[in-house]
Amino acid sequence: MTIAVLFISFFALMLIGVPIAVSLGASTLFTMVFATNLPLGSIITQAFTSLDSFSLLAIPLFILAGVLMSLGGVSKRLLHLADVLVGYLVGGLAHGTILASMFFAAISGSGPATVAAIGSFMIPAMANKGYDKGFAAAVTATAGSIGVIIPPSIPFIMFGIVGGVSIGGLFLAGIIPGILVGAVLMIVSYGIAKKRDFPTEGKFPTFMEVVKAFNYAKFALLIPVIILGGIYSGFFSPTESAAVACIYALIIGVFVYKEMNLSKIYDAFLEATLITIPVNIIISFSISFAYLLSIERIPRTIAEFITGISENMIITMLIISAFLFVVGMFIDTISAVVILTPILLPVATAVGMEPIHFGVIMICNLAIGYVTPPLGVNLFVASHISKVSIERISRALVPFIIAMVVVVIILILIPQLSLFIPNIALN
Repeated sequence: MTIAVLFISFFALMLIGVPIAVSLGASTLFTMVFATNLPLGSIITQAFTSLDSFSLLAIPLFILAGVLMSLGGVSKRLLHLADVLVGYLVGGLAHGTILASMFFAAISGSGPATVAAIGSFMIPAMANKGYDKGFAAAVTATAGSIGVIIPPSIPFIMFGIVGGVSIGGLFLAGIIPGILVGAVLMIVSYGIAKKRDFPTEGKFPTFMEVVKAFNYAKFALLIPVIILGGIYSGFFSPTESAAVACIYALIIGVFVYKEMNLSKIYDAFLEATLITIPVNIIISFSISFAYLLSIERIPRTIAEFITGISENMIITMLIISAFLFVVGMFIDTISAVVILTPILLPVATAVGMEPIHFGVIMICNLAIGYVTPPLGVNLFVASHISKVSIERISRALVPFIIAMVVVVIILILIPQLSLFIPNIALN
């Protein structure tokens, strides 16, 4: 009864257009009134106490760091480096977009931020060179999803907090999968560019051109080194690393690149605040939703149902992945992580999967949701930048979505792709 009331009310509210944060809170309240004897004040208590977390502070700080770097000249330097490295290939601008997104992902930790920062430069550039605008928007939106896989990743932070899993270990585990996703997207882009005869720009770079490009972007490339190096050397925690990233971004933007002024700094803080507020609202009501699930022992019921189907790890993970793929279409990644981690993590560990490995599988699955309608946040950002309809971009996205699904299956079948670096660094 409780499960039915909770989920039916939640999806009913979403279907009529109620914002997801409100849908989470309202469905929780509705269920507590009509299907449980729990005190109504507990929903507010859980919502507020959930935000009183030092680890959670990393999220607004990484958002701020990403915005500061975007406005401070980091994006164009990363784009120049990517263009030098892969711009000479068939469909070089598409490859440059993907590679630059991978670089920026190691800074921002956010999919939409990556699309906005890279897409604002690359979508118009591809369109001007004769690329199909639907393809340009699709490749940018898909590449932006790498932003939640390559560390630092905001969804990894949430998974670590909710699941009690090492955030540092999750960051390390995301490196190879993130690179793999980028490589597969480049292969798909190459095939499409070859078939459609998209133009080739530039020439094979000389050694000195590569050195100059790295030198031009060296301060931008140091950011992930400082963040990850500081965490794994023990100098600071993931939250402290986010604060360090903000300070570093200000220093290089103001004193090194000299592209930041007081007006841009104000704009950066304003933009980061406007992004953080809805994220925090979603997190708080997601925690209340998850609290009701745990009180009613719903995670245990669902876990028993899934393991009753099969206790084989691969079959179980394929079932969970299919479920997460569908969830990602309708629920934003942070809400999905908060709600589903307490449900699905026990199932994964019950069939023999390492928690860190499952975290990677979960986030990679949900990352596909960034480019799948109707939610598809990256999709809407790319559509806004390119002025191309969602329908046209969605058609161009099909081969990229298939490629990402294939990557998820590979990650399930080969756990060491996720666990290799954490096992070396943490043991």
